[in-house]
Amino acid sequence: MGNFLYRVSLAILPRLYVGVTRLWFATCRCTLRGERHFEAARKQGAVIVPFWHYSILYIFHHVRVRRYPAVVLVSASRDGEYIARIAGLLAVETVRGSSNRRGVPALKRLLRFIRDGRNVGIVADGSQGPARRVQPGAIFLASKTGAPIMPMVWAADRYKAFRSWDRTVLPMPFCRIIMRYGEPMNVPPQLQAEGIEEFRLRLERRMNDLYHQVWAECGRVRHDKGREAK
Repeated sequence: MGNFLYRVSLAILPRLYVGVTRLWFATCRCTLRGERHFEAARKQGAVIVPFWHYSILYIFHHVRVRRYPAVVLVSASRDGEYIARIAGLLAVETVRGSSNRRGVPALKRLLRFIRDGRNVGIVADGSQGPARRVQPGAIFLASKTGAPIMPMVWAADRYKAFRSWDRTVLPMPFCRIIMRYGEPMNVPPQLQAEGIEEFRLRLERRMNDLYHQVWAECGRVRHDKGREAK
């Protein structure tokens, strides 16, 4: 019975979500910061775009509206199947894999996409966290391919934060969204474990700096905390 309900929900919920959020997110006002960094890097070839897991609900809408050709890494879990189907309905190609399931084959496929000139989106803190702690996947891909890393972080002034490990954010209708692109981060070729950890920490600091910038613009300390004192 459980598998039957799961299959039914897979057939219905992603289509319902896409239909509702196309109208829902269209009411949001998105202001872009630092887009010139992304556009300049795109002209040189493929880019690797890490983003935090809490922001995933709005990311696919943003990619579709901006018409960015991209392949996104999505968890191979049962829950990840919902995300993969939503992405497919929004014409975003996915590769399935995570650190504890089908991770190596997924990274190999992403390497091929990058070498073919395709942009790759990757959840920086993985499918299980800890929240806002960068996993090494983006650094590994950049070191193997030479593609620059372009972090992307967003915040909203009105939103719902769910009770998940990452406090996933759903922007409210008619809210203001700040989307900030970081400067490109280049990684030396063929890094070993120590070098990967060094650049992983650099990316983590850079993404959390961007995170605090965008949420401060929206008047908050963090997305799981209240408004800043005036």
